[in-house]
This record gives sequence, structure tokens and C-alpha cells, in this order.
Amino acid sequence: MMRRFFGYPAKVTKKMYDWTINWAKTKYAEYALFCISFAESSFFPVPPDVLLIPMVIADRKKWFRTALICSVASVLGAFLGYFIGYELFELVGAKIVEIYDLQAAVATLSQKYSEHAFLTVFTAAFTPIPFKAITITAGLFKISLFSLFIGSAVGRSARFFLVAGLLRIYGEKIQTFIDKYFNLLTIVFLTLLAGGFFFLKHIAAD
Repeated sequence: MMRRFFGYPAKVTKKMYDWTINWAKTKYAEYALFCISFAESSFFPVPPDVLLIPMVIADRKKWFRTALICSVASVLGAFLGYFIGYELFELVGAKIVEIYDLQAAVATLSQKYSEHAFLTVFTAAFTPIPFKAITITAGLFKISLFSLFIGSAVGRSARFFLVAGLLRIYGEKIQTFIDKYFNLLTIVFLTLLAGGFFFLKHIAAD
């Protein structure tokens, strides 16, 4: 049943992966990476790792530049998320929270921010927890921009440079591994992503 359930998404995602690998070699790849990384921090559902990984595999010599573009764009996007929460929550932010079904987590995040704003932002920036929910609520509850910046910069940079650095060292082996076990990795990726949303949706229970 699990194979049937994940079979179709895995095939579609594999085609997208193959297409992205080829497209990542074009002159527009860095612009796309910047835009996706920026948008994912406030509203876009697809994490930038999806493009970061094939771009580094395609040209491992540019791993540092690629990771830097991804990190900078993501941190800048965090400020857009903050602005949405600070000034446009009723108009835009609430709809984004509703789309991702995170209403129950919003109130609890207020307490998390008051206890340790930096750690809250950093945790979401580094893990599969949906970062957009954190940046928007950071603006809603008006945490300091310094905490948002430091938490985002440290967490996002650590995540993207770690991924890019590992690919730089083990690129060919990792690419072979991805190609061989893509369906399984797709399940793991979707599970981690769903786990991030599950954590936020049930954070109020803590």
C-alpha cells in the first residue's frame, strides 16, 4: 500500500528532479535559486534544497557561492515574512497560516518567543519545520529584528552550507545514491516535511 501511495508522487518528483538537474546548469539557475529561497521564507511551499542540491552537484566548484546565494535570499525573505506578520497579518498572514493549518501553533509561539526568540527562529531555520510560519509569527508578536536576523542567518547558513559542503566533498557518490534510491529518499523527504508541519500543528499540546 505504501508503495502504491508514494509511487505516483515519486515518479512525478523524479521527473522534476531530472528536469531540475539539467535546468540547474543554465545561466538562470542562480536567479531561480534566489527567488525560491526568498519566497520559501514567507509563503512558498517548496524548500530551496530542491534546487540547491542539483546545482551543487552540477558544479561542485561553486558550492560556496551557491550556498551563499541560498542563505542570503532566505534571510532576506525572513524579513518579508516578518513584515507580513507585523503589518499584514489579517490581510495576508492569517491566510498563509490557514493554508498550512497552523492556527493552533500561533498562540503557543508567542510563549516560545518570549522564552527564547533566537532559539525558536534558529530551530525552524535549520530543521524541516516550516520557516514561513516562524517568520510571520515573529512579526505578529513583534520580536526584535536582531533576534530574527541572527537566528535566521545562523540557522539558514548552517543548513545550506552543510548540505552544499557535503555535496562538494561527496558529490558523485551522493548523486549515485540519489539516483539509485530516489523513491525511498522521496518518502523520507516528504516524511520530514510533514513532520515539521505536524510539530507546529501540535506544539500547543506541550
